Amino acid sequence: MAHEWNFRVWAPKATTVSIIVDSKTEYPMVKQDGFFSATLQSDAPVDYLYVIDGEKQRPDPCSSFQPYGVHGPSRTYDHDAFVWEDSDWQPILKKDYIIYELHVGTFTPEGTFDAIIDKLAYLKDLGITSIELMPVIEFPGEHNWGYDGTYPYAPHHSYGGPDGLKRLINASHKMGLAVIIDVVYNHLGPEGNYLADFGYYFTDRYKTPWGEAVNYDGPYSDYVREYVINNALYWVEHFHVDALRLDAIHAIFDQSAKHILQELKETFEKRQIKSYLFVESDLNDTRVLTDYALDAQWSDGFHHAIHALITGDYHSYFQDFGSIGDLAKAYTTGFVYDGKYSRFRKKKFGSSSAACLGDQFIVNLQNHDQIGNGSRGRRIHTLMTKEQYRLATMLLFFSPYIPLLFMGQEWAASTPFFYFTSFEDADLVRNIYQAYVKEHHAEQLDFDTFNSQTQEAFFASKINWKELHEPWAQEIHSFYRELIQLRKETPCLSNCSKEQTKTWFDEENKWLIVMRTDDKTSSKAVLVANFSPNEQIIPLPSQVQGKWLLHGQGGITLDKNVHTNGYTALLFWRRPHSACKNLLSFLKEW
Repeated sequence: MAHEWNFRVWAPKATTVSIIVDSKTEYPMVKQDGFFSATLQSDAPVDYLYVIDGEKQRPDPCSSFQPYGVHGPSRTYDHDAFVWEDSDWQPILKKDYIIYELHVGTFTPEGTFDAIIDKLAYLKDLGITSIELMPVIEFPGEHNWGYDGTYPYAPHHSYGGPDGLKRLINASHKMGLAVIIDVVYNHLGPEGNYLADFGYYFTDRYKTPWGEAVNYDGPYSDYVREYVINNALYWVEHFHVDALRLDAIHAIFDQSAKHILQELKETFEKRQIKSYLFVESDLNDTRVLTDYALDAQWSDGFHHAIHALITGDYHSYFQDFGSIGDLAKAYTTGFVYDGKYSRFRKKKFGSSSAACLGDQFIVNLQNHDQIGNGSRGRRIHTLMTKEQYRLATMLLFFSPYIPLLFMGQEWAASTPFFYFTSFEDADLVRNIYQAYVKEHHAEQLDFDTFNSQTQEAFFASKINWKELHEPWAQEIHSFYRELIQLRKETPCLSNCSKEQTKTWFDEENKWLIVMRTDDKTSSKAVLVANFSPNEQIIPLPSQVQGKWLLHGQGGITLDKNVHTNGYTALLFWRRPHSACKNLLSFLKEW
C-alpha cells in the first residue's frame, strides 16, 4: 500500500521550488504565501532534495532524517510507525532530578543511542534519575560536540537516527529515567547550513561567537519563531522528551514585545505540556526565571566558587571567585554575582536570586564546557588531591539545588574530554579554533598540536569502562552511589530548599558549616568542611550542637567543637540510613 507524503517548505526568497526524489524524478511544487507544497505517493520512504529556482539542490530545513549527512538528501520518516511502550511513565518532580550529562559518541565504544541502553541499568543503580544528551541533531561529519548542528529536527545518522533516539528514550522511561536533550536556538551551522537559501532565518543586526544570529525580531521573523517553537514541541510530542536544555540563551537576541523564550514557555503551558525548559545563561539574570517563567537555569557561580577555592586557579572568570564567602553565598542565595562588581567583566554584574527557589538552579562540579574548554580536556579531579575531590563531591550533593554529573565523574575517569569536530572546510577549522581559544580563554596551544579535527581527539575522549573494575574506581563509585542514595532518602537534602539552608564560615581559617533542614519531617543534616590543608578545630554554632548520627550504625554528640583533618568534610544527620553504613569508613580510609 502506497504511503502519502506531504511536503511543505518555507522559501520566500525563491521564485520556484521543485522536489527531486531518489536523485532521478523531479516534481514541481505549488507556491502560496511564501510556502511551496507537494504531495507524493511511494511504497517506501524516499530520499529527496528541494531544487531552488532550478539551480540549488538543498536538503529539507525540517528534515527528520539525514542518512547521508548535512550535505546529502533528506529521507522521509513516519513518526507514527514507532511503537512506544512507555505509557506507564510518570514524569518526575523537578526537585528529584539528579542529572547525568553524556555525549552520545563518546559514552560508549559504539557511540550510538542503542549502546546507551545497555548502560541504563548501571545509571539507575548509581541513583541517577535523568540523563542529559549533549546535542544530537545532524552535524557535519561523524564526530562533534553537536553545537554546530544544522538540522534541528534530525537526530544524527551516526548515532542511530530518529528510530535509535526513540528506542533510547523508550527504554529510559521503562527503566524509570527521565531524558533531557540539549537544543541550540542561538545559531546553526555554519557548515551544511543552507537555511539562508530558503528564507530569512538569520540577521546581521546581532553577532554571536559562533555564526549568524537567528532572526527572532526582524522582518519575516514570525515564521522563524514558529520554526523554533515547533522544534521544541517536536521533541516533546514525537520523542517523549522530558526536558529541553536550551544552550547559551544569552546569545538569543530578541527585542520583540514578547521574547521568544516567553512565547515558548507560554506555548507549553497552553498545551499543558509537562516537560521542563532548562536553560544555560551566563548573565545571572533572574528574569529568565521570573518574567519568562522558565523552569531552571544553570548556576555557574556554584561551580566557579568550588573550583577556584579548592584548586587555586584564578585565571579568566575564576579571578572573581576563591573565597569561602562566595561558596556560602552560592548555597544560600544562588547567584554569587548579584549586582556586585566583577573584576573579570570590569562592571557590576548579575541580579539577586535570593527570592528564587532552589529547584530553579542546576549545579555541577564539571560539565562538557568546563572540561572541554579548559586545559587539554582535563577533568576536575586531576586538578585536586583525592581528599579535595571527596570534599568537592560532598559539597555538590549537599547543595539545595539540582545536581548534575558529567559522564565518568562518578569513578574519576582518567579519560579527558576534548573539543572535537569533523568539518570538511579547512578554513572553517582554523577559524573555529581561533574563536574557541578566544571565547573560552583556552591555553594558546599551537594549532597543529591542539587540532580538534584529529581522530585522536575524539577517540581519546571515549569513556574507558574497563576502569570501573579497578579498586580505586570502585571505591569512588561506591562513595558517589552512597551519597546519591543519602540525598534521595533524606528529606532535608532532597527538598531543594534554599530557605532551609544556613551557613557559617571563617575566611581566615578556611572552614564552612552548612545546615540543611526540612520542616515537614524534622530531618536535619550538617556538613562541616575544612578547606585548609591543616588539621584544625572548627567551632560549632549553637544550632548545630547536640545529638547527631555520623553513620547508620551509631551516634555522636557534638559539643562546641569538631576536630577535622585537612580538606575534610564531615557529614552528620538526624536519622539513620542503612544505605550509608560504609560512608564513615570510606571517608577515613580513602
